[in-house]
Amino acid sequence: MVSKMRRISSAAKEMLEKKIIPFWMRMRDEEYGGYYGFLSQELVLDRKAEKGCILNSRILWFFSEAALLLEREDLRKEADHAYAFLTDYCIDRSNGGIYWSMTYDGKPLDTTKHTYNQAFAIYALSAYYRLTGKEEALKLVQELFGLIEKRCTDQVGYLEAFTADWQPESNEKLSENGVMADKTMNTLLHVFEGYAGLYQATGDLSVKKAMEHILDIYAEKIYDAGLRRQLVFFDAEYHSLIDLYSYGHDIESSWLIDWGCGLLENDVLFKKISAINEEMAQAVYEAAFDGHSLANECDKGVVDETRVWWVQAEAVLGFVNLWGKNSARVEYKDAAVEIYRFIMDYVVDKREGSEWFGYLDAKGSPLPDKPIVEPWKCPYHNGRMCMELIRKDPEIYV
Repeated sequence: MVSKMRRISSAAKEMLEKKIIPFWMRMRDEEYGGYYGFLSQELVLDRKAEKGCILNSRILWFFSEAALLLEREDLRKEADHAYAFLTDYCIDRSNGGIYWSMTYDGKPLDTTKHTYNQAFAIYALSAYYRLTGKEEALKLVQELFGLIEKRCTDQVGYLEAFTADWQPESNEKLSENGVMADKTMNTLLHVFEGYAGLYQATGDLSVKKAMEHILDIYAEKIYDAGLRRQLVFFDAEYHSLIDLYSYGHDIESSWLIDWGCGLLENDVLFKKISAINEEMAQAVYEAAFDGHSLANECDKGVVDETRVWWVQAEAVLGFVNLWGKNSARVEYKDAAVEIYRFIMDYVVDKREGSEWFGYLDAKGSPLPDKPIVEPWKCPYHNGRMCMELIRKDPEIYV
């Protein structure tokens, strides 16, 4: 258990520098490029596992942001390595856009073009451009922005799944819980996130306009004021398909959308969106926080008590952000502290050569057969938690 009180930002810096960064540096594939795509819970590395393009985009984002924050040349070199794999292999040079996944040696494996995937490439390349100033990275990220706006939108919002040549296909990859969704809250959130990264890097007014459009969809279609939460899966007209409460996505959105909206310097819009996010985060605190960690989701009234690594990381940031808006409500600060302690005590894998467990039960025991690395398990959520805590440096102790 944690015994020594210290500022949460210094604890996060130690976790970032001593646990997360060294682990992902060891996942670097020197022979075929990029980063290995699978490490089992038993810490067995599969050197020939598929390399998800989302995984490699997130790794590029992570090392770019870490290099900017910590001013370390070795992290700049990791970002260069990730950038080389993304640009050499993951881009479809004929049809444009980013594939879904590659073989271990860089051949297209799943050629689906998903809006979610394009958005993460934008997020990553924007951070890399801020780090390096490389014009080729800027050109590529602007092309991807143009592709999403041209290929992935309709009169209502953002479409999601396409074939390699940009023909519509079914959205299995972002659908779950027994429904097939045309549009999802999750994809829209990360398109906004990617655009926010691009706007941060360039100040492009066309990106700002697109972000404001997404915030309109968020406020009018995604957020349900009566339920105080986001709806999750939709048909093409943004009619909700299922009674699903995603605690993790709501607490993530509550701070992440605040951040992106704040970049726009539109006081009226920010006041409106911030009020939604505050209400949403308060609802998550009431519904999902048990005093030490956050449950995963509630499907048709049945709570999934799984403790998922990324949900805990985003909850720390969400409750820190909520406490910043309500400094007298110390319970929100306490929630961030307790979840951080849960992470340190249970989610962080203490074994040499490992990082964080992905899925645990409510008591903190790792669920069996859940890998340490797979196409969705990456340094994006936990690395970002650490970096945001370092940047914010809140007066919080763990």
